[in-house]
Amino acid sequence: MKEVVKMSQENQESRQPVLFLPHGGGPCFFMEWGNTWDRMAVYLRSVSGTLPRRPDAIIVMSGHWETDEMRAGSAPHSSLIYDYYGFPPHTYQLKYPVPGAPDVAAKVLGLLSAAGVSCAADPERGLDHGVFIPFMLAFPDASIPVVEISLPRTMNAADVLQLGQSLEPLRGENILLVGTGMTYHNMRYLMRPDAVSDARSVVFDAWLQSAVEASSDLRRSRLMDWERAPFARDCHPQPEHLLPLMFAAGAAGTDAGHRDYSDVIMGKALSGFRFG
Repeated sequence: MKEVVKMSQENQESRQPVLFLPHGGGPCFFMEWGNTWDRMAVYLRSVSGTLPRRPDAIIVMSGHWETDEMRAGSAPHSSLIYDYYGFPPHTYQLKYPVPGAPDVAAKVLGLLSAAGVSCAADPERGLDHGVFIPFMLAFPDASIPVVEISLPRTMNAADVLQLGQSLEPLRGENILLVGTGMTYHNMRYLMRPDAVSDARSVVFDAWLQSAVEASSDLRRSRLMDWERAPFARDCHPQPEHLLPLMFAAGAAGTDAGHRDYSDVIMGKALSGFRFG
């Protein structure tokens, strides 16, 4: 019995955590913007050093790839999609020559199929800026294969939590699961030059922290019902930048979650979270 417990503990300690990373505003880390994004950049650069070991691959859900039916990127080498507008010319020349992982994409398809979720391989899709911009800081050598999965437009928070849960076993195969988005994403107000402090974002961000740091059952029920949180729709008129957090929370299983990054940028509270 002691040997079984020991092996279980070793497996728990060796598997990868799950991350929810803020991806910033456009190519914000690679242009002149004063010190606005400096603390977020420092946080992203610290990520790889907090992992138990170098992952064999990364599976990531970004708020910038929405599809009617779910897709998993399966290209051996992914191009970049510069899906931001009005930024300096050099930001459209950024490079992140990371390999893909068709074999890992196949694992994703297999697990989702077993869970009753329809998903197809996409050998053409590149990585959007919700992936390559934060990963250029978090995993700068571009050597860890990356598979991006899409966010189906028909899925609500409960669906995305279940989606993450379906892929949880991959953590034990030294695969890092990541959601990228923003805990505040009301573009009408986020990056206005006259941006001022928004107390609503602070209240909602505090609610998110309490939800993530609750017991796993309570965390799940709260996140499923996120729209009832104070100022939820003020901070997220559309949910696509918050739902990758649900993916991460679902993949966490019963592991504890905590906020490991907190900042106020252009008056808006923003956070990053880690599970396990």
